[in-house]
Amino acid sequence: MFRDRGIEIKTREQILAMRKAGLVVGRTLELLRGAVRAGISTGELDAIAEDNIRSSGATPSFKGYHGFTGSICASVNDEIVHGIPGERVLAAGDLISIDCGAIVDGWHGDAAITVPVGGPDAVDAELLELARVCEESMWRGFAAARLGGRLTDISAAVEAYVRANSSYGIVEDFVGHGIGSAMHQPPNVPNFGRPGRGPKLVEGMALAVEPMLTLGKQDNHTLEDDWTVVTDDGKSAAHTEHTFTLTPQGPWVLTALDGGEAKLAELGITFGALAD
Repeated sequence: MFRDRGIEIKTREQILAMRKAGLVVGRTLELLRGAVRAGISTGELDAIAEDNIRSSGATPSFKGYHGFTGSICASVNDEIVHGIPGERVLAAGDLISIDCGAIVDGWHGDAAITVPVGGPDAVDAELLELARVCEESMWRGFAAARLGGRLTDISAAVEAYVRANSSYGIVEDFVGHGIGSAMHQPPNVPNFGRPGRGPKLVEGMALAVEPMLTLGKQDNHTLEDDWTVVTDDGKSAAHTEHTFTLTPQGPWVLTALDGGEAKLAELGITFGALAD
């Protein structure tokens, strides 16, 4: 491992260690996706997550991070990110974004999903489309990443998909990030911008790409709990995230259970796993 311009460059073995953390995160999020229902509290979801992370031999990344009290972030409806899990009970028709992180042997994985409460039939179609565009824009970012390319190739691809398919707000105050031996590292990964700028994409980089979209304007503020970020206009938001790296063969999504193989193939992109 070494650092280039402050960016942590991992060895093959260290990337493989990150895959272990990524799988814990991916499995935990799938468990939570199945647990989301009307009547469950965000605190109960948090307990499910912590139990699964710890029983997998991992440590929750979020718990205790700058005083954060949860093992997940649970952001409902107009909450964009960093919602603190607690007594809030979910209702059919809600949209919840769940962000999760885990550490295995000192290496981090970080990912997020947005889930309709009560299933697709219970949630307004405009919210389902918001969540779909958010997730798809993330994958378009991965598809644009190439060894030797530039960081903002990812950013531009995310923005281009959102702009071509919606009038949603793209949150600019919160962005993706480098990840590895710490959860948040350089470089920042914006969800907007022109291509061909920023650090060169090289082997050993690991990045968390995480679009945050709003049904209305992207303007936001943080609540008095000093964590929960909400839209100023009260309209709903969606948040999707995966941790990925680039190999000579292509992208490898470390927090996706299949490494991203199926979705990348759908987009015509070669899958670049080092293992699995």
